[in-house]
Amino acid sequence: MKRLYILSLLIVFFCATAGAQGDDNVKNDNSVSKNLRKVSIVEGASKQMADSAYRKDDFETAAQMYESLLAIEGESPVYYYNLGNCYYKQENIPLAIICYERAFLLDPGDADIRFNLALARGKTIDKVTPPSEMFFITWAKTVVNFMSIDKWAVLAITSFVLMLALFLMYLFTNTIWMRKTGFYGAVTMLLLCIVANLAAYSQHQTLTKRDYAIVIAPSIVVRSSPNESSTELFVIHEGSKVHVEDESMKGWREIKLEEGKVGWVPVDAIEVI
Repeated sequence: MKRLYILSLLIVFFCATAGAQGDDNVKNDNSVSKNLRKVSIVEGASKQMADSAYRKDDFETAAQMYESLLAIEGESPVYYYNLGNCYYKQENIPLAIICYERAFLLDPGDADIRFNLALARGKTIDKVTPPSEMFFITWAKTVVNFMSIDKWAVLAITSFVLMLALFLMYLFTNTIWMRKTGFYGAVTMLLLCIVANLAAYSQHQTLTKRDYAIVIAPSIVVRSSPNESSTELFVIHEGSKVHVEDESMKGWREIKLEEGKVGWVPVDAIEVI
């Protein structure tokens, strides 16, 4: 009876875990793609057509097709990555960075996205050195960004199923080595399931908050308050990444640089990632 009670608790926990992961996927799939500019829908556009235009060096046409695909089909790391390449080839570095950043949000484990994002950032005027952080924070970010949210969700469910199977082996077998294997294997899978759920949750929070932005104006004066006549603090240039601190003032956003500087800029000078 005691074993059956424990088994029932595990089944309830599995249902809760699967339900939470499914909710994350729904929220991610229903997220609204943010347009980089007013998109004229290219009728009949497909990835093959966009890829073909890109290979022919017709980057403007390819960009329009990828934008149409994003507007119709929703957010995709592949489309954002390819669109970023189109903008990069047209030397539109701010929009290229925005696309690479959005692709990175959706698939942070992709090495090509990481490389191209670093390449585009290297072409910006402002070189900001982020503040140092504790090694375990860096390690935790590396683990979280090792895979996409969907892959973490699959790993969480898979590890839970394996944990359940191993725990059943521990409960219902009498052989010593099988009981030990079941017990320690179940504990390992439980820890992996917890890590995967935490990583998926962290990525989900980052995807839904969207509180970082890229400067799209060639240069902008950052002011001490949301007023054109306020004190000029410093100047930032296109392509710089900023954190949006306050959105309460109409037409203005309070931003913070990675190095800690804070000020206000017009809302049309930046675009949220």
